[in-house]
Amino acid sequence: MIRKLAIWTLAWSCACAFAQMTPVGLWKTIDDDGKTEKSLVRITDTGGVLTGTIEKIFDATKQDSKCDKCTDDRKDKPALGMAIIRNVRQDADDKTVWGGGEILDPNNGKTYKTRLKPVDGGKTMEMRGYIGFLYRTQVWQRVE
Repeated sequence: MIRKLAIWTLAWSCACAFAQMTPVGLWKTIDDDGKTEKSLVRITDTGGVLTGTIEKIFDATKQDSKCDKCTDDRKDKPALGMAIIRNVRQDADDKTVWGGGEILDPNNGKTYKTRLKPVDGGKTMEMRGYIGFLYRTQVWQRVE
């Protein structure tokens, strides 16, 4: 009986640790300066495909902002509630990385290929947006 309980406890803690090593959850986005909190983005998983939606914007002057520079279906839509991460999947070769999708910068309307990589036990995430060999990486902090 004790052996079964120990095995169950070990399996449960491994599952919980793995769950934190996914991008799924609520993240605080931090500007490139590494200090300025910009928003809260909730990343969800639907059938292995990740989507990230803006849940909160910290700058009170941007609460009602719209993506007037977007060129797709998000044009002139409110940034709050907008899906800025789309079609991201776990990498087949490197299970610690999610990519293949895109991230939108609602300030300039540009979309970039993206790569998400939880680090530090899932407490933070490297969010990289790139075009070709040019890229920008931000470190986001897990809220939940």
